[in-house]
Amino acid sequence: MSRAALLLLFALLSGCAIGPQARQGMANYDFGLPRTDKDANPRLRQDLVVAEVTAPAWMDNSGIYYRLAYQDEIRPRAYALSHWVMSPAALLGQRLRARIARASKAGVFAPADGVRAEYTLRLELEEFSQVFDTANSSHAVLRLRATLMRKRDVVAQQDFDVERAAATPNAEGGVRALIAASDAAGEKLIDWLAANMKK
Repeated sequence: MSRAALLLLFALLSGCAIGPQARQGMANYDFGLPRTDKDANPRLRQDLVVAEVTAPAWMDNSGIYYRLAYQDEIRPRAYALSHWVMSPAALLGQRLRARIARASKAGVFAPADGVRAEYTLRLELEEFSQVFDTANSSHAVLRLRATLMRKRDVVAQQDFDVERAAATPNAEGGVRALIAASDAAGEKLIDWLAANMKK
């Protein structure tokens, strides 16, 4: 076999690795495997419909956003090679609905289920980003507004602001900090629901 033929054969065989190698820098994130354990002492005792989480139009995509507070904090930027698997609002909605279900003795439903429950929870995601205080130091910022409805009446409304430090100044550090902030917000949300959902 000639040298040219050998080189061509080698190029064809190694070509299988060209695609994955070219995309090796890309990373997609979700919130990890869902927990399935129930709370030992469920605090919620009323059926609840949890509406889809809404978010500003600029967050209606899979971008992982960060802000450079030390330079220009009014300009959200998105990582080029790292993304959520779906929009942050959709991921957060799944996480919070599952967490609420684990803390409930009653039913927790989505609007698509068509169930009429006494209470409805509406959630608005206002901020979900990694904020860099310096080039090497960052933290996650989550801002969420919750509105609890009973039939058509507003029972209570509350803003939740949660921050968590990022272990590393990159997309993965931001993702892990945002997940931690989401879980902390979920705990506060359940305490608030338990205090406001009455018979």
